[in-house]
Amino acid sequence: MSLNCSLWQENSLSVKHFVFAKFSEVTEQCFLLFTLILLMFLASLTGNGLIALAIWTNPVLHTPMYFFLANLSLLEIGYTCSVIPKMLQSLVSEARGISREGCATQMFFFTLFAISECCLLAAMAFDRYMAICSPLHYATRMSRAVCSYLAMVSWGVGCLVGLGQTNYIFSLDFCGPCEINHFFCDLPPILALACGDTSHNEAAVFVVAILCISSPFLLIIASYCRILAAVLIMPSPEGRRKALSTCSSHLLVVTLFYGSGSVTYLRPKASHSPGTDKLLALFYTVVTSMLNPIIYSLRNKEVKAALRKTLGKKKF
Repeated sequence: MSLNCSLWQENSLSVKHFVFAKFSEVTEQCFLLFTLILLMFLASLTGNGLIALAIWTNPVLHTPMYFFLANLSLLEIGYTCSVIPKMLQSLVSEARGISREGCATQMFFFTLFAISECCLLAAMAFDRYMAICSPLHYATRMSRAVCSYLAMVSWGVGCLVGLGQTNYIFSLDFCGPCEINHFFCDLPPILALACGDTSHNEAAVFVVAILCISSPFLLIIASYCRILAAVLIMPSPEGRRKALSTCSSHLLVVTLFYGSGSVTYLRPKASHSPGTDKLLALFYTVVTSMLNPIIYSLRNKEVKAALRKTLGKKKF
């Protein structure tokens, strides 16, 4: 497939198709990377799918904590499916092109799932805060209606941000080159291809990152500061251990997701490099999604019991 932009645009002012950059010119390296990413992708789909299925089909897990965990698993499935299939195709074939409309669609869904996950992780931290710091009022304050509302807000914010950012960026003209120096239609590499002054668009991306990454993260930190203070004054060592155990898995997921996302979207533009950005994006689109089911299932007896029941096995 030629990278000559004249083949991809209807006029000299607006590129209508893009081409993803090659990962490597060495075929063996691309095949090895394809195999590793495919295995992680399948592991992520299987793990997250099983957790969501186990939670929805086992009444004992119909609690706020597991309701949010099921939503997180669904977000992870959508998150990886919006990016990985096209990347796998680009690794082993010359069909690395994507239309302007296809690129916009991919950006919308990626942004939707990413922002929704940021908000949902904050809702999960609030749930743990209420369970540990206000146990007597937990059942009323974290009712099914409240949990549904928090989940709908998380998905709704993701949808609105995805629509807004995608529309704002793709209202620009793209003069070329048409090669995206990335493996999916992420916001910064697409903005790098736009014509003219993109400072307002870059500012919008930064503001959204502050509001939708930093703000939920600060809420999570505030929740866990209160949780830690409550745990330290618990008289029972067993109570402290149980409280910390229910929070440790969520904290690990937050660290992995927010760590890579913050470095990608909140560091100065001058410090960005295509190689580092690709490595970070690979981490938070594939590795984190694969690790989440492992983190929650291996550290949670109730999830393991539900998975055993769902799979119909005696041992898990």
